[in-house]
Amino acid sequence: MPSLPVILAGFSLLVWIVLTFFRAAFWQLRTFDGDGAGEVRLAKWPRVVAVVPARNESETMARCVESLVRQDYQGQFRILVVDDHSEDGTGALAQKAAESAGKADGLEILRAPELQPGWTGKLWALEQGVAAAVSFLPEYYWFTDADIVHSPDTLGKLVFEAENRELELASLMVLLQAETAPEKLLIPAFLYFFLMLYPPNRTSDRNRKTAGAAGGCILLRGAALERMGGLSAIRGQVIDDCALARAVKGSGGAISMGLTRQSVSLRVYRTFREIRDLIARTAFTQLKHSALLLFGTLAGMLLTFAAPVVFSFHTEPWISRASLAAWALMTLTYLPAVRFYRLSPLWALLLPVAAIFYGYATCLSAVRYWMGHGGQWKGRAQAPLKS
Repeated sequence: MPSLPVILAGFSLLVWIVLTFFRAAFWQLRTFDGDGAGEVRLAKWPRVVAVVPARNESETMARCVESLVRQDYQGQFRILVVDDHSEDGTGALAQKAAESAGKADGLEILRAPELQPGWTGKLWALEQGVAAAVSFLPEYYWFTDADIVHSPDTLGKLVFEAENRELELASLMVLLQAETAPEKLLIPAFLYFFLMLYPPNRTSDRNRKTAGAAGGCILLRGAALERMGGLSAIRGQVIDDCALARAVKGSGGAISMGLTRQSVSLRVYRTFREIRDLIARTAFTQLKHSALLLFGTLAGMLLTFAAPVVFSFHTEPWISRASLAAWALMTLTYLPAVRFYRLSPLWALLLPVAAIFYGYATCLSAVRYWMGHGGQWKGRAQAPLKS
């Protein structure tokens, strides 16, 4: 009977063969790079309203608004910033940025009412923006975060993509910062793991249930929002972007998700703790708050990411070779994510270290949920323990 190391090494290699060749090519980033579109032309450009939920975003709000008011969009376009009880002058900074650009008429600042029970903060803010936009009769809503700077052609490309492919929802994973050591180690891994969970090729396949979206930049057709029952249909969801994608796709709409370097997040993660908290906010929610799924996920991560490294140094030749092959496939599939952030290929060798960190953050996410602090963001616990 095979020894335990033989079984573990063989299974790890099998896992990486499946991920490399049978997981919808999630790691081949070029196939869903959204920056390669050529000239975009439409006979009629639809009306669009950008809704920006903002809570204490004084460090980034001005640059975000500047990028929005400078969109080179040929149709009617308005911007609604929903100030979600900020205490740092976020709303005033947004107004000043629009005035400085000479585009104050295209911007409206809303003050969100008190958060209602059953709603997460971001979705509540988006709901206020959608409600206020009704009089403009928008054909599309552009949901974008207050810490993102977009290139002038971002909206035009999104609308062209949606109209040309008859999409109900189109989203872009924006470029996150990867300058500090914690970012270099963990941010490409964040992209890699997200794409592994929600392969874009399966997301865009109308015959599959997989539905992913990147919440920092989502273009949503108004008719699709109405058909799914409005944002109230997902009002309590912590992972709101993917919940929105599931609702749209589940109601019969076509969706897509791509990548871009031309829209950039301004949020900087200087410490491992900050990235840990980013992961912990949603990790246990992703596991449906199940202790059994948590245990299975941690075991799977050790087998998938740690075992190939450990057994690569085994004295038994077959075990070490199988493990080295698994590690090689792991590194090969991770390289495109590392190169997407224009980092040294050597960072790809550290994916097992990043995976262990993500496992730790997932455990912390579970502990926080059990203590009644789940989904912690901007001072709010958005995934309280259910009785």
